[in-house]
Amino acid sequence: MLGDYEAFKKDFLRLADIDLNSYKENQMKRRIENFIVKSDVKSYSDFVRVLKTDASVFDSFVDHLTINVSEFYRNPAQWKTLEQTVIPELTKNFGKRLKVWSAACSTGDEPYSLAMVLGEQLGFGHFEIIATDMDKEVLKKAEKGEYVRKSVSGLPSHYQNKYIEDIGGGRVRVSDKLRSSITFKRHNLLRDPYPRDMHLIVCRNVMIYFTEDAKDEIYRKFSASLRPNGIFFVGSTEQIIGASEYGFKGIQSFFYEKQ
Repeated sequence: MLGDYEAFKKDFLRLADIDLNSYKENQMKRRIENFIVKSDVKSYSDFVRVLKTDASVFDSFVDHLTINVSEFYRNPAQWKTLEQTVIPELTKNFGKRLKVWSAACSTGDEPYSLAMVLGEQLGFGHFEIIATDMDKEVLKKAEKGEYVRKSVSGLPSHYQNKYIEDIGGGRVRVSDKLRSSITFKRHNLLRDPYPRDMHLIVCRNVMIYFTEDAKDEIYRKFSASLRPNGIFFVGSTEQIIGASEYGFKGIQSFFYEKQ
């Protein structure tokens, strides 16, 4: 036994400003304990001392907790819906200057995919993408814009040919045009103010890790962040139960409109 998990959650909140009470406990506790055991630490209290004194362990642990799984153009059918249905509807309602938020963006695969789609549909300079995550290490990777080639394998060929450069060693880099169209920022969905007047918010495959109370709070904040008739794009493992309580109406699978 590693000791008092409740005490560890309080200590970690003070250290990292991440409230583990907002995450599903069994799932999160397993991830934490696996990391601690691999670190050859015997108790939660000993691990807290390590986190306080070793910045590299602290950064690795936060990266481990934030479950950074991403890929370009993930779930292609949903991106086709975005291209063919959702963006045309947004431009009909708001014109061709759109504000977009990629929340919990991980290593940047999603906002770069968004930039490709919006660039083709609207033209560069006609949209603004804010991409946020609470993990500063993955944001550094995102800003760099370099990936293993496998991560872009799901992109349609015309996007790969136009926006992806081979840099050797099985790695690729996104174009400068994509990087200049995105502002990356650190943001905690549970604690920080949300941007306002968004036309499109994309937050996919993240909400499944939160408790029901945390999800309720986050959905209300996302709704307030969107302009009326704005669109909320969620992941393929997610469905908003009681969407109308948050001012949302389902318009396509995985797409909700702010009423």
